[in-house]
Amino acid sequence: MGAKVHYPYDQTAYLEAPAINDVSEIDTLEPADPYKDGNLPHHLEAMKIVAEEVGDEVTVTGPVTCPFTNASFLIGAENLVRLTLKDPEKVHKLCEISLETNLRYAKAIIDAGCTPSLTDAMSSNTVISPKQFKEFSFPYLKRLIDYIHSRGKSVTLHICGKTNKIWDLMAEAGADCISIDNDASLLEAKQKVGHRVRLMGNIKPSETMLQGTVSDVKKAVFECVRQAYDNPKGYIVASGCSLPTETPFRNIHAMMDAVREIGYLPAKIFLTT
Repeated sequence: MGAKVHYPYDQTAYLEAPAINDVSEIDTLEPADPYKDGNLPHHLEAMKIVAEEVGDEVTVTGPVTCPFTNASFLIGAENLVRLTLKDPEKVHKLCEISLETNLRYAKAIIDAGCTPSLTDAMSSNTVISPKQFKEFSFPYLKRLIDYIHSRGKSVTLHICGKTNKIWDLMAEAGADCISIDNDASLLEAKQKVGHRVRLMGNIKPSETMLQGTVSDVKKAVFECVRQAYDNPKGYIVASGCSLPTETPFRNIHAMMDAVREIGYLPAKIFLTT
């Protein structure tokens, strides 16, 4: 959509410069075409390859950066937060443009045989208040999730950092599964919204998965399962956020092996092992 993205060798890409520098330029923005613009076509090509190779064995997901976070890439995070106070209508306009891109990309992901997975870092309560989330993020998330549901797909929603004050809203937006960051408590999430949504998380990506030993990883998996194994809507073991690219494969294998070791043991057996 016009933002400059830096792609380091074998590292996670990051925003180098927003698409616009001033709200007066908003009218120059246009929703992205996922089949033509930027690297979106390459992402779709990769998704198709993976879906063809293993789609009959596992669910293949494609990440979608949600409207409020995408808006921050268009005008810059600091500018966006200021606008929520000074010019909320401009924030809504940026979110509407971003939502249209999200809807187009979600459609393309589903048409490629995959399932959209939603991520929305800027909607974290580490960045904005629950009140701001309800005004500027929630309405657009709900419309995006409603579309994905209309295509017969379930939705996993990840918001980084502190989210305990918006878990109810995340569920109300329609998320089927909430991915919990390691800054939050799986046990608290189970108690608050476990009857409404599946939970996912929240092994520490850096401290445990990157820097820890195989033993550290297995202990972390068992602790997460102890907290959330009996969540009424289910629980998925995962890292609390994206893994650093340098994460040792032995630790990823250790996480998977620990899950296989636990398996589907009855609760009373698991609690005594």
